[in-house]
Amino acid sequence: MTNPFERLRDVLDQISDDIEAELGRQRERFRYTVERGRIRFDAEARRRHRAARQGLGPFLLHTRPLVVLTSPLIYRLIIPFVALDIFVSVYQAVCFPIYGIRKVPRSDFIAIDRQHLQYLNGLQKLNCVYCGYCNGVISWVREVAARTEAYWCPIKHARSLAGTHGYYADYADYGDAEAF
Repeated sequence: MTNPFERLRDVLDQISDDIEAELGRQRERFRYTVERGRIRFDAEARRRHRAARQGLGPFLLHTRPLVVLTSPLIYRLIIPFVALDIFVSVYQAVCFPIYGIRKVPRSDFIAIDRQHLQYLNGLQKLNCVYCGYCNGVISWVREVAARTEAYWCPIKHARSLAGTHGYYADYADYGDAEAF
């Protein structure tokens, strides 16, 4: 007999399959394929995308001034994101083999592909590269941290947390010394 967590994981697996099927339907609807990691739109989709692109001038003209003024604060964060990427890469390369933890491939988490969309202007493409990298690094680091936690301290917290990772359900309950 399966425990409640195994049943819930089965439900999550089914949901994941459903999401992948829906993504396949969207690929058809938006007329693109993914071939060896590259996205290919058909000619008609590319033509419609180019026609929908808003030039940089009109784009900036319709952007609120405070958004423009705060952009250096956003872009300045690239420094700690790159540093985090480097430090976690070194940590994983050195420590994971020692601990016997399976390494987390960065490419499974960092997707930089939106800049190929023809309906984006240059600044929008730059923003998409930045967000794809930064959000990917955060997701990748979270998985590295989750595997580290699963190795060193697989104990649930006393209170509920939002957004726990996939290993958390298997952790020993808080206060259950025998299970630890």
